[in-house]
Amino acid sequence: MILDSKVPDGPIEKKWDKHKFETKLVNPANKRKYDVLVVGTGLAGASAAASLAELGYNVKVFCIQDSPRRAHSIAAQGGINAAKNYPNDGDSVWRLFYDTVKGGDFRAREANVYRLAQVSASIIDQCVAQGVPFAREYGGTLSNRSFGGAQVSRTFYARGQTGQQLLLGAYSALMRQVGQGTVSMYPRREMLELVVENGAARGIVCRNLVTGEVESYAGHAVLLCTGGYGNVFYLSTNAASCNVSATWRAHKHGALFANPCYTQIHPTCIPVSGDHQSKLTLMSESLRNDGRVWVPKKKGDKRSPETIPEAERDYYLERKYPSFGNLVPRDVASRNAKSMIDEGKGVGETGLSVYLDFSEAIKRLGAEKIKEKYGNLFDMYHHITDEDPYKVPMRIYPAVHYAMGGLWVDYNLMTTIPGLFCLGEANFSDHGANRLGASALMQGLADGYFVIPYTLGGYLTSTKLPKTDASSPAFKDMEKAVAERTKKLLCVNGKRTPSDFHKELGKIMWDKCGMARNENELKEAISKIAALREQFWKDVKVTASNEEFNQTLERAGRVADYLEFGELLVRDALHRKESCGGHFREEYQTPDGEAKRDDANFSYAAAWEFKGVGQEPVLHKEPLTFENVHLAERNYA
Repeated sequence: MILDSKVPDGPIEKKWDKHKFETKLVNPANKRKYDVLVVGTGLAGASAAASLAELGYNVKVFCIQDSPRRAHSIAAQGGINAAKNYPNDGDSVWRLFYDTVKGGDFRAREANVYRLAQVSASIIDQCVAQGVPFAREYGGTLSNRSFGGAQVSRTFYARGQTGQQLLLGAYSALMRQVGQGTVSMYPRREMLELVVENGAARGIVCRNLVTGEVESYAGHAVLLCTGGYGNVFYLSTNAASCNVSATWRAHKHGALFANPCYTQIHPTCIPVSGDHQSKLTLMSESLRNDGRVWVPKKKGDKRSPETIPEAERDYYLERKYPSFGNLVPRDVASRNAKSMIDEGKGVGETGLSVYLDFSEAIKRLGAEKIKEKYGNLFDMYHHITDEDPYKVPMRIYPAVHYAMGGLWVDYNLMTTIPGLFCLGEANFSDHGANRLGASALMQGLADGYFVIPYTLGGYLTSTKLPKTDASSPAFKDMEKAVAERTKKLLCVNGKRTPSDFHKELGKIMWDKCGMARNENELKEAISKIAALREQFWKDVKVTASNEEFNQTLERAGRVADYLEFGELLVRDALHRKESCGGHFREEYQTPDGEAKRDDANFSYAAAWEFKGVGQEPVLHKEPLTFENVHLAERNYA
């Protein structure tokens, strides 16, 4: 298999404009003839569906929640990046492009990243026109704040609820099209199979989560906008319904899965408090603008933070990285927090946290100003921990947050299956080995509002698609596969719940393939996951039946996919004998503990081909060339 990224030739700043001009268009009358299936209604899915319907396509949208407003995009708190340079502090499209490539540790495709930076400014204009209530300065102009991995202020925000406000904007655009009849909405549906007919993606098979009914839908193209796979670790900042099933089922039908080992650990989360938890809570990276990260200089110092003098505090990020300080990228901040814990300087009852202290900012700006900027985040922290961050420092620790890996896509966002597109966090394309904060919302909306409306049309006009419908043999075969898999889950009748297996898998993943990895533990993880998967199919307990609302059955299916996908993630981490971004191999680090890349041997995207459950997948490589940003060791000092 040859991976053709379809990146246009020419200067990087002209590639996207050139590509748009050369891409064939669908005339308005013909758009009504095409049916497009959009799976997922977060920012990428909602914006894509609204945009395509506005253009005239017939769009069907499938939502695992009861409403698109519950998509996990609402959990993004801190902001969205855009190269508008409102503060006049030196930002530009080129600087956003450079910061993103560097922040991703030089493991992203240059052309995609430049396009992302190029369209970023238009995203803000689109969202303002939709009524998104971005923060504003006294004179009425939009406010910006700084974020990790950048020395300019380019992050637009709506207090600590930016994702929610952006999603409401996309949701309003989507529902406008529902009202006009150009979008058909299918809530509470979970995609269980992709239908490939004559070599192209032509539909999906879903389960109605309320009734249990299996439903098939045909179309001329399928867009997967289903988010990331962080919940393979069990404990993560992702919503409980986030899963890998849609992309994993597509992978098993021929869509290559790229860079699954690139999993982001967010440094600013509320620490684990006990075995009762099923997820973790994120505290926005924006808090690192005014909060100072520190630990006691003395190991095992259990004094309350306010009694520890300044001279006995180690503001370790400011000490090690004076140029960026507390605003180093997430992977750097996370590894340094782990290092402090490993040295015995952790705080709190468990010793598994560091302080994020606002006392200096409150003294300088006043409590009311801090409340104005971060009030809802402070309230959330107070409710969860029963500690008042206005009076005592927050306690934070890294947790699994975002997936930089995903289905491999070309410049048009199409996977290796013709007609199957993948948008937002579900694809691998823009962030390399580490995502900078406030770039997830940017990518999701860029893909949905400004990229797929062009590239989808190019596919439809250049491909002869024979007529199909949901009664064809290809659909019937997939319905049969869903029924057999469901029957198999229901018939095991073991003693352990799906959640029990999921928790055990998560512990293996976190312990062996979490913030730090090494060859011996990765090999051990592969063996343990295979054994756990075998045990799952012998001892899982799925109660009730298929023909009803059955959350145990839902969870069992997702855990079964995680038990297959988790092995691929670990194999990817094992094969990549270097450290870069969110992938940190203990054997490959600089003398001062920073990630040590191997550009000579690993400057490529690793795209894996499925060969069977438990079988070693086949590796395909997309070489990464850097003509505009020269390869260099990341330095934030």
